[in-house]
Amino acid sequence: MSLRSALESLNTPIAWLDNAGVMQGANPAFASWLGVGLRRVQGLGLQDFDVEGDRLAAVLARLPHTGVALRVHRARLAFPGGVERFAELWLAREDDGSVRLEAHPADEFPGEDPATALPAALSAALKGLAHEIRNPLAGLKGAAQLLERRIGHWGDNDDERELIGLIGSEVDRLAALVDRLMNPAPPREFSVTNIHAVLERVRQLAEAEAGWSVKLVRDYDPSLPEVDGDVDRLTQSLWNLVRNALESGASHVWLRTRAEHHVLIGDVPHRLAVRVEIADDGRGVPESLAERIFLPLVSGRAEGTGLGLPLAQQVAREHGGSLSYRSRPGHTVFTLLIPVPLQDEVDDDE
Repeated sequence: MSLRSALESLNTPIAWLDNAGVMQGANPAFASWLGVGLRRVQGLGLQDFDVEGDRLAAVLARLPHTGVALRVHRARLAFPGGVERFAELWLAREDDGSVRLEAHPADEFPGEDPATALPAALSAALKGLAHEIRNPLAGLKGAAQLLERRIGHWGDNDDERELIGLIGSEVDRLAALVDRLMNPAPPREFSVTNIHAVLERVRQLAEAEAGWSVKLVRDYDPSLPEVDGDVDRLTQSLWNLVRNALESGASHVWLRTRAEHHVLIGDVPHRLAVRVEIADDGRGVPESLAERIFLPLVSGRAEGTGLGLPLAQQVAREHGGSLSYRSRPGHTVFTLLIPVPLQDEVDDDE
């Protein structure tokens, strides 16, 4: 199934335009949202839908060719002569030069700034493709189990067993993610989590992917306390950061932990927080993306999805923490802060 085919089946309004802004196609949700038949939107120009005149045309004119999405806050659209609609719009150029337009109706974001959330269309796209992932995951699980049985006949092979265990645990984690996409459930309760155990799992994934081409350096503070967290979510968040470092052309990636005392996260003071730093000596964050790096669909790579950093930031916020970065060519550091509830604070909550 192609991505466009999957997007056509979504409930999120999506349309495709040529370089001049003429509608080449749309999914049924887009036409339904505007209150017209699908065929009636094709061939019309973007300006025909723009209640504000040439606002969208101006955005289209400065749309970069790098796959970076631009957001139009509270746009006003209407089919000619139809009812006016309000939406957050995202426009992104495809590899073939066409432009994808995603409309997120205002009622999708009650009290929430869509700039800080994953776009509903991408979440729905993952949900629509999730069933395509299940069969390959089952095959991987079966292959890992078969390898494990064969290794049992060969004798002691601890390194191989460790790698097979990593495959199995990652398959289980991805299967759980697929289940959550197909059947959304309330967030799981946090449990006591050792951040170093999470980082070691991420390190194993990085070593399996990068091999000997990148040196992974551990710089842990063994005295750090445990935190309240979701192991799978933290693993996904930190793995996204490390994978970005691997893909930046880095030769070294540092996994560093420290204690942070009397820190302000947002507007909430904390007496103690765990600081996790993922540092690398790669190319750095492009200056043109510096202010938009945490926005969905923003990527410095042509093949990038622009989802890794927004998801990592979202996980940080789920844990009451923050994610920030500093970067220059040859030195980039992403810093995750997770507050540690002290015993008297826990007692006060109880």
